[in-house]
Amino acid sequence: MKKIKDQLKKIAKSLTSLSRQVEKISKQADTLSPPKKSVGKKRTTKKVSTKTKTVKRVAAKKKVAKKSTDKTTVLNSVIAVIKRSKKGANIDTLRKKTGLGPRQLSNALYKLSKRGVIEAKARGLYTIK
Repeated sequence: MKKIKDQLKKIAKSLTSLSRQVEKISKQADTLSPPKKSVGKKRTTKKVSTKTKTVKRVAAKKKVAKKSTDKTTVLNSVIAVIKRSKKGANIDTLRKKTGLGPRQLSNALYKLSKRGVIEAKARGLYTIK
């Protein structure tokens, strides 16, 4: 029994020393500054001279994707396909002509039916109201 008590005391001492070390390390980690984010390439200009003329070259900017401003959204493409069909469009036709996946097409049909733009004539067959 005495051996067990001695072992428990040793374990308690080692745990307290470990907790002190952990506290020291966490304080050191808090004092460190976070790494700076790299912004990317800056725009630079460089002059290149030839025998007859001086030409300025400008480094190319990164291209940023623009949002579509011509209103060709997913909902508009689904409406256009349904309008072109005489008796309505089924899901297979919509999927082929719009190129949408099943989930995206389902969401578009749900939104359009909630807005009252389209209606379901039968299961999987949609027409304009």
